[in-house]
Amino acid sequence: MTFIGVPVALRWVVAGLFGAIIGSFLNVCIHRLPLGKSLVWPASACPGCGQKIQWHDNIPVASFLARGGRCRYCRATIGAHYPIVEALTSVMFAVAWWQYGPGVLLASRLVFGCALIVLFAIDLEHHLLPNAITLPGIAAGLVFSVFTPPGIRDALIGVLLGGGILFAIAEAYYRIRHEEGLGMGDVKMLAMIGAFIGWKLTLLALMMASLAGSIIGVAMIVTRRGSMKYALPFGTFLAVGAAAAATVGPALVDWYLGLL
Repeated sequence: MTFIGVPVALRWVVAGLFGAIIGSFLNVCIHRLPLGKSLVWPASACPGCGQKIQWHDNIPVASFLARGGRCRYCRATIGAHYPIVEALTSVMFAVAWWQYGPGVLLASRLVFGCALIVLFAIDLEHHLLPNAITLPGIAAGLVFSVFTPPGIRDALIGVLLGGGILFAIAEAYYRIRHEEGLGMGDVKMLAMIGAFIGWKLTLLALMMASLAGSIIGVAMIVTRRGSMKYALPFGTFLAVGAAAAATVGPALVDWYLGLL
């Protein structure tokens, strides 16, 4: 596919608009997957009154702003996370197009990014990382890695190392404390991350997630909003760490290796 004669800025705009549409579908996934509902049926409806949402009230971001964040029919408040997810996905598509250009790597990074957004939001609200995302994500990451970096060898090591590290930590914590510290959802999610970005960047993602989780955890204890036993949604931190590792991670790894 060629884009000769199409202004660069227009390509970014088109990518962003398409991303906003995909973001609307991600909202469906975020809302329905934890409830075990179908992603394709029934049509979207207001959670307050159950009225079917018409197409002109379902335009990403714009409809939310036009209706003042409320349902047209019952005036119930619509969560701000809906336009946030749509806007974030739109920006991700535009930036990914700018960074990677058309090709298999672009598709890989967008699939990975969409999975991270869904897992971030679901784990933040429900402390749940659905198998419907993580397990197909592992398979997709391995398939993409046959044709794109990090390559199938590093991807396979990433799956085994990423999942293995968290499994070992979870097992050790359970044997010592006799209670669950990490769920298997976290194990599968880190294995998925390893499939997409390889073992080196997976370790970096885990370090970033652990650092962010520690900072937030200490801040909550200091402000007395939580205790040592408060369960933080680690998958949410993994999503942030993986996104950072996938984008700026290669430069950080090269910088660190250059110091040795």
